[in-house]
Amino acid sequence: MLEPTDAMILLVPVLPIAIWAAMSDLKRMKIPNNSVIAMAAVWPLLGWFLVPWTAWLWGFAIMAAVFVAGFLLYLTGTFGAGDAKFAAAMAGVFVGGNIGEIMLIIFVCMVGALLLHRILRSLSFVRNATPDWVSWTQRRYFPFGLALSAIVVFYLIAAIWPQV
Repeated sequence: MLEPTDAMILLVPVLPIAIWAAMSDLKRMKIPNNSVIAMAAVWPLLGWFLVPWTAWLWGFAIMAAVFVAGFLLYLTGTFGAGDAKFAAAMAGVFVGGNIGEIMLIIFVCMVGALLLHRILRSLSFVRNATPDWVSWTQRRYFPFGLALSAIVVFYLIAAIWPQV
């Protein structure tokens, strides 16, 4: 896992990009390519400074593997193209992390994002405040950018707190 200081350094650019992607996905059911490019730039620009050289290179391998997996999921219709690209763009920061902790964060964020979205969608004052959000009327699809953004943000926040 990243050192707490390294995670803080990564969180500075990752947090606004993650919010941008999540809000766009909620509003339009699309993650903008510019947010994917911005997220993908974080690892090449900062990762080399934060982790050993070999780990930095492994971050790119993880990004490529996640891109291939996301593309295959896209082909089956279970994952959106923007989701696949965004997941690959953020994957480098997970290099060296504990797979058990990462899987737990993924599970909690996926379920939490789904429940949060469904609860907010059912509240009339929220829908009245955001009447043009496409995700409120989608029944079959879920704005997975919300979950993906939560995953990377909560992973970095978890890395900031000292391990007990």
